[in-house]
Amino acid sequence: MRTRIINKLIQYAQKDPRVFLVTGDAGYGVLDEYQRRFPHRFLNLGVAEQNMMSFSAGLALAGYKVFLYNIIPFLLYRAYEQLRDDICYQRLAVTLIGIGSGFTYAPQGMTHYSLEDISLALTIPNLVILSPSDPYEAEGCMRFAFKSNKPVYIRIAKSAEPLIHTRPVADVRLSLVVKKGRDVAVLFHGSIASEVMDACQDLEYEPTLISMPMLRPVNFLALKRQLRGIHTIITVEEHFVQGGLGSILEEWIIRKNLPFQLKKLGVKNEFVHRINNTAGMRQAYGICQRHIREAIIKAFLKKDV
Repeated sequence: MRTRIINKLIQYAQKDPRVFLVTGDAGYGVLDEYQRRFPHRFLNLGVAEQNMMSFSAGLALAGYKVFLYNIIPFLLYRAYEQLRDDICYQRLAVTLIGIGSGFTYAPQGMTHYSLEDISLALTIPNLVILSPSDPYEAEGCMRFAFKSNKPVYIRIAKSAEPLIHTRPVADVRLSLVVKKGRDVAVLFHGSIASEVMDACQDLEYEPTLISMPMLRPVNFLALKRQLRGIHTIITVEEHFVQGGLGSILEEWIIRKNLPFQLKKLGVKNEFVHRINNTAGMRQAYGICQRHIREAIIKAFLKKDV
């Protein structure tokens, strides 16, 4: 997804002289082509993330279409105040490209994990939150961000995530039905999509699979139509189980008094001291394909009984 996003950025920079890329000592190798082609619209402001955020706000006020690239903990956590006050308070059209969602950087530890970023982003008004599940969705998120007049946060991993769609995505503002099934729906976002797809391989039951590239705002009317005939929703995310997609849907179900049962699969809200690679961390926290598969089967059996 990361390569698709940078390639899109290069395309936009070719046709729009307002496009400006800012990074904070990140993206070596990945951003080299952009820097080579557009040296006067590229800045690496080093390990000074708060300054990077405020500088980007100034560029936006000067008329530039700014894209800000960094690892999520350094982009969103360290510069939260500047994002809140300098960009979102003024509703500036700055796009944050956050790398390293979830356990992407395992086993580098808690300082590099991004397990509460959606929770934090949801506390800031005016900020659109996007979490694409595959390269097609990532391209769609960039198209949205380029046209948007609001602050946008795009969270992605950094590996070669597989395609889950057979064609480019037309509109990332909608929840996207990847596979139509019955009774049970699995809703997910981000690179955990690969675990969801693997969990449903050769499964005797057929749940509906829905990717949620836009986490705020959610088009709940469209989603409700897609959930007709569904009795149980399972959310899967490489994020804290409290404060992410599961919580967004939980609040909606309660607010609208909807008849869905909800099962949330995510990372327990705790500091992570365990050491393992990404696959091992997913298994340890119950969001690997085996646990997802077990949750799906249990949801179908509960209804059948």
